[in-house]
Amino acid sequence: MTFRIRGLAPQPFQPLFALTDDALAGQGIHRCIADVSPGYPDRIELRDAEPGESLLLLNYVHQPAETPYRASHAIFVLEGATQRFDREGEIPPALRRRLLSLRAFDDADLLVDAEVVHGREVEPVIERLLENPLAQYLHAHYAKPGCYAARIDRA
Repeated sequence: MTFRIRGLAPQPFQPLFALTDDALAGQGIHRCIADVSPGYPDRIELRDAEPGESLLLLNYVHQPAETPYRASHAIFVLEGATQRFDREGEIPPALRRRLLSLRAFDDADLLVDAEVVHGREVEPVIERLLENPLAQYLHAHYAKPGCYAARIDRA
């Protein structure tokens, strides 16, 4: 089975890039500069920022459905990112190098299965979860901090 991994669309974040630190703070957003790599995984390009690159740390609603699984968490967005990661059958390095929590949701946005796996071994787990006829899509989370990483669909 082929799968498709997508980062977040950059357009909703672009207006934030021009704001001052004070204006961002007024919205609960923090601007930071990467000082190590890996360490700051961007959710648009699905790569780790390089030292010196600027990111926004903000709360993002990754599961907007009006179900008990509605959820948000902190994410990093690379300032100036324009190219959304959107590929079939390819695990981006930011996911490959981390422990992941994969969560399968049905067409009512309810959880139907979940698994924790290291990104080095994630392909067979993605395939197994998507083989479940109830599973409509997966959310990948970085398991240690618990934050949303990317969406995974059947290709």
